[in-house]
Amino acid sequence: MAGTAKGRTRTSQSGEEGGNVHEFSVSEISFALKRTVEETFGHVRVRGEITGFRGVHSSGHAYFALKDEGARLEAVIWKGVYGKLRFKPAEGLEVIAIGKLTTYPGSSKYQIVIEQLEPAGIGALMALLEERKKKLAAEGLFAAERKRPLPYLPDVIGVITSPTGAVIRDILHRLSDRFPRRVIVWPVRVQGETAAAEVANAIAGFNRLAPGGPIPRPDLLIVARGGGSIEDLWSFNEEIVVRAAAASEIPLIAAVGHETDVTLIDHAADRRAPTPTAAAEMAVPVRAECLASVYDLARRLIRAEGRLVEESRAGLKGVARGLPRLQDLIALPRQRFDHIGERLALALRRAAEVKRAALHRIEGRLSMHVLRFRMEEGRKRLEQLDARARVAERRQLVDLARRLESAGKLLDSYSYERVLDRGFALVRTAEGVPVRGSAGRKPGEALEIEFSGKDRLGVVVGGAGAPEAPKPAPRRKAHAGEDPQGSLL
Repeated sequence: MAGTAKGRTRTSQSGEEGGNVHEFSVSEISFALKRTVEETFGHVRVRGEITGFRGVHSSGHAYFALKDEGARLEAVIWKGVYGKLRFKPAEGLEVIAIGKLTTYPGSSKYQIVIEQLEPAGIGALMALLEERKKKLAAEGLFAAERKRPLPYLPDVIGVITSPTGAVIRDILHRLSDRFPRRVIVWPVRVQGETAAAEVANAIAGFNRLAPGGPIPRPDLLIVARGGGSIEDLWSFNEEIVVRAAAASEIPLIAAVGHETDVTLIDHAADRRAPTPTAAAEMAVPVRAECLASVYDLARRLIRAEGRLVEESRAGLKGVARGLPRLQDLIALPRQRFDHIGERLALALRRAAEVKRAALHRIEGRLSMHVLRFRMEEGRKRLEQLDARARVAERRQLVDLARRLESAGKLLDSYSYERVLDRGFALVRTAEGVPVRGSAGRKPGEALEIEFSGKDRLGVVVGGAGAPEAPKPAPRRKAHAGEDPQGSLL
């Protein structure tokens, strides 16, 4: 065809008309050129900068151009191919396009139909990464106030990673060493075209689990992958993964790559771990350290309780010293009662004498009948006075008894038996001496613990070679006048 065209051009220049040159229609020459270009450039790799990209067309196809310093090449990505691309085109991005050249007869231009698209080197990837980072940061996906605190000790940990790599083994091994927890693994690809979608679906899937369901809902998520190049880790820079991590209601640790590897999921996660092993260390505390802390708190609590008991005992002794004796409490009321009794008898005798003198003054004027009447009236009044005196005496006795009973109850409430009734215990040696602390106690020493209600228990101080607890020695009965509370008061 090329030779025919040249010959036809020479004929025209020489002024000849007609001849044996074949005549083509526009469509024929256009499709002939199309076949020649496609057969000659069936599969090519073209490097250039994307220009004129305005997003995907309503048909689902993408149209733009590739350019360099001296030329421009039109490009198209069909709908079915665009959805499978790992890297999407972006304005100004330098890429390597893989596809075939063809022509478009409708506008007499040639173009490349792209089948694969990848950034042209690390610089292009970093530029795309920085642009995407700024975009997502502007939406607030990396804001510090969005990040949630990690649970101190999660019951269930969800791990999103490849089930066959060394990462999951390292995580399980570290969790087993520190504090064994239940782990649920959601297997995903961590590299390749479908990796980003699988990781995003796994994060959303864990969040959709209902609390208390057949599959327990994790309290913490770990997204993990080993180290690699920026291309290997690119799935964790995809928007779908970053948005899934930011939207997770379950606290999430990102452990992608090694310490120097930084991906966009690290900014969206609640915590970033430099390695998968470090993520396991962030997830749970060290069990031995927790036990040591609990033991230390228990010892401090026991010491505090001991100090509280000692302070209460000292306070009780102080109150007991300030409490008057029973004899002193009733001495004054008894004296007042005796004095009132003496005055009452004297008053009665004086009243009788006064009445008797009056009777002698008027007895001459009284008849026997009147005298008997007056005597009877006087006798009744005397009986009334005597009854009133007896009632007053009984009231005073009842009041005194009540006060004595109240004082007795108060005294009883300060006894050490009532302290034992409130849940405390009294520890004595075999000789009955109260034990105030652990100082001086030796393994194997026999002690006696007294509880409420005179309930006693023999014990032996713990330690190597400690013998069995002997039976408690019988207590000596208190002699008359001796304080039964011993040294407690």
